[in-house]
Amino acid sequence: MAQSQDSELLYPLDARPGPLESVFAALQHVLASFVGIITPTLIIGGVLGLGSEVPYLISMALVVSGVGTFIQARRPMGLGAGMICVQGTSFAFLSSVLAAGFIAKAKGGGPEEILALIYGVCFFGAFIEIVLSQFIHKLQRVVTPLVTGIVITIIGISLIKVGMTDLAGGFNAPDFGSVQNLALGGGVLALIIILNQSSNSWIRLSSIIIGLVVGYIAAFFMGKISFDNISAPLFSIPVPFKYGFDFDFGAFIPIALIYLITAIESTGDLTANSMVSKQPLKGPVYISRIRGGVLADGFNSALAAVFNTFPNTTFSQNNGVIQLTGVASRYIGYYIAVILVILGLFPIIGAVLQQIPKPVLGGATLVMFGTVAAAGVKILSTEELDRRKMLIMAAAFGIGLGVTLVPNLLEQMPKLVQNVFGSAITSGGLVAILLTWLIPDNKTATTAVASAPEGKTKEAL
Repeated sequence: MAQSQDSELLYPLDARPGPLESVFAALQHVLASFVGIITPTLIIGGVLGLGSEVPYLISMALVVSGVGTFIQARRPMGLGAGMICVQGTSFAFLSSVLAAGFIAKAKGGGPEEILALIYGVCFFGAFIEIVLSQFIHKLQRVVTPLVTGIVITIIGISLIKVGMTDLAGGFNAPDFGSVQNLALGGGVLALIIILNQSSNSWIRLSSIIIGLVVGYIAAFFMGKISFDNISAPLFSIPVPFKYGFDFDFGAFIPIALIYLITAIESTGDLTANSMVSKQPLKGPVYISRIRGGVLADGFNSALAAVFNTFPNTTFSQNNGVIQLTGVASRYIGYYIAVILVILGLFPIIGAVLQQIPKPVLGGATLVMFGTVAAAGVKILSTEELDRRKMLIMAAAFGIGLGVTLVPNLLEQMPKLVQNVFGSAITSGGLVAILLTWLIPDNKTATTAVASAPEGKTKEAL
């Protein structure tokens, strides 16, 4: 067994574990990310009423995640970070993607028209992240941790409504809020919380999967699952732009803003990956990895739009797997990619997963969305919240969440304004960015003056 100079790593970045060790390590990464990869598709498909298209969309989500993971690990021509960076469908885009879907639905569009618009705006939005990847070290001066924390918190809070609606039975469910639904969803939620308190790290890591499986079995015995009408082709063939291609500027703006935020978020995930993989955290090698990783994030999201799935991002939970196993070899990424692609090529997997009852899915996603909001709060807690930052937070949260709580606020405005600023993420995020830019940071200015060499202070002022 290859040992690194650091005893914490059994296999360092460029080590080549044997096939058996590689498959075992890869399976752990797949288990850690599988639910995260498929859940956004299940939610989008359910909320927008995509019906029979969902199994194919799940297949494509797995296939593209596999290809994206391979690109990150292999790093062809500098595209990728060259580490185990598992790619998966991003939860951050959920609200914006749903908003785009509702725009197409309001025009009378069916599943094909809805997906054509979503994939069109997501494809063009991906180029924002591709371009920003080359300036990522400068971008952090504009999109600060304060802005990132505000936007991530708003994302989590705005999605909690979706999770709670599913827990009660789903939109327009005839038994919405029934005792059975609430007991089933609440039971899954409680089980996940209990498992997360386990002293066994693998049980904690698998808590959401275990919760979904137990909930699935319970729902089956409650008569909420039937396999009679499951029909899916044996093999799924990826077809570029299967649903066509459409564009709407009002739907594009919220998507574009999330690409801006995820570029910063991915930088944090890639930095954490470098840390657990015992790679440099500064200098040209580090900058090169970050640029390549964010570039691959954008490229993989464009690839996702072409092959009929939703934007991808680097999953942070896999950093925990690296730390737990001590296996940082990027060659494990090849095995992860193969497993995900194989899973994706068989739509029957997606058809079975589509049968997960809404209360079971809601019980699990409520934890996930709450975790997103908590992650935003955690980022904000690292900031020294002075009067300026508190004002920015207050305005961003007030306006962002206000348009969600009062949905008819903009009904007298033009449709474009409604589509753009009716999103909590867009309105709150733009307010945070603009105020961070416009309101002077007196503390920074004071520090700069105090540290200036004698004779330069007057010139600086």
